[in-house]
Amino acid sequence: MCGRFDQSQTARYYASVFGWTDAVYDSEAAPAFNVSPGSYRPVMHLQDGERRIDDVFWSYRARWAEGKVPICVNARIDKLDNRYWRGLLKNGRAIVPAEGWYEWTGEKGAKQPWHIHRKDRAPLFLLALANFGGFTENRAEAGFVLVTDAAGEGMLDIHDRRPVVLEAADAELWLDPGLSSEQALELARRAALPCEAFEWYRVTTAVNRAGAQDPQMALPLPD
Repeated sequence: MCGRFDQSQTARYYASVFGWTDAVYDSEAAPAFNVSPGSYRPVMHLQDGERRIDDVFWSYRARWAEGKVPICVNARIDKLDNRYWRGLLKNGRAIVPAEGWYEWTGEKGAKQPWHIHRKDRAPLFLLALANFGGFTENRAEAGFVLVTDAAGEGMLDIHDRRPVVLEAADAELWLDPGLSSEQALELARRAALPCEAFEWYRVTTAVNRAGAQDPQMALPLPD
């Protein structure tokens, strides 16, 4: 899974790297080293052919699922074609840019956080699904989730699942409304960056506190 991520650059920086110099912004979120669920973060998507970067709530539950389904922060790629996610897979594909994400090892009460990132330190383009409409009762009705897949051999020492990350060109294709749901799923599976593209290191346990922010959080601890 992915329960925290590092989005410590500005939305405009990520748009520039992505090649979206003409994007329309509705984002006031500041860079954050320790993003937790329940916060509003810049999300990239297409709306009526317009490239947009909007602040969206990280957590999602369909309005009709109140009391039936828990609020989610991630969605498994192998479940995206079921009834619950099918509509968002068709009309709610999005990208969340980031520097890395956090996972934990160890026992409860002694959890050690790790910062996972690309070896070349390029930005990550995380696959996401979102409802960009309004909400009635709960903010999670208009929220986003990160798409995850099995971590694969080589990352199991950190966690058994990880976000699906694409190169910028493939991530932009994921957003293309002309791509069918089936084609989008095939792209996500085929083009996901392999485990060999990533590395990780231990970071301060200050990351364990949701909402805590400090540039030191994303730096490696001494060996």
